[in-house]
Amino acid sequence: MPYYKNEENVTNQNYEPMNEILSGKICPYCGNPTEYVDSSVIYGRSYGMIYLCRDCRAYVGVHKGTDQALGRLANSELRKAKKEAHFYFDQIAKTNLINKIWHGYIPGISNRNKAYLWLSKKMGIPREMCHIGMFDVEDCKRIVVICKPIIEEHGNERNH
Repeated sequence: MPYYKNEENVTNQNYEPMNEILSGKICPYCGNPTEYVDSSVIYGRSYGMIYLCRDCRAYVGVHKGTDQALGRLANSELRKAKKEAHFYFDQIAKTNLINKIWHGYIPGISNRNKAYLWLSKKMGIPREMCHIGMFDVEDCKRIVVICKPIIEEHGNERNH
């Protein structure tokens, strides 16, 4: 079941599978329906609900108080790639660094949303499709390639 990144690839015929994957209801690895279970199944204690594919050992958490998935299910390889992508991207998005590398003023937008807008332009994808929770391993590696040199260049000046 493919994951469509580009708007022009999304048609009525293939939108539904993509929507089901991003909603956590279908496993992107095997295409089977997922289970909606308590995260204690994975972590040994509860951190809330998750969508889980036991066969693929893939899972995703949900937004607190909802059944809305935080992104697509991730297996071990993707979880590792997402952690690395967040490590570099968050140093831009959660600090003032985004304003140093992209000077455009956008009224009423948080640094995090501005950083995702910047990243969507760097990756050549629509902003609506630009979120680490939606990305595959290849996309996460691209984030590292884009963000790591910026972090290395700006070092300790991020919050100044």
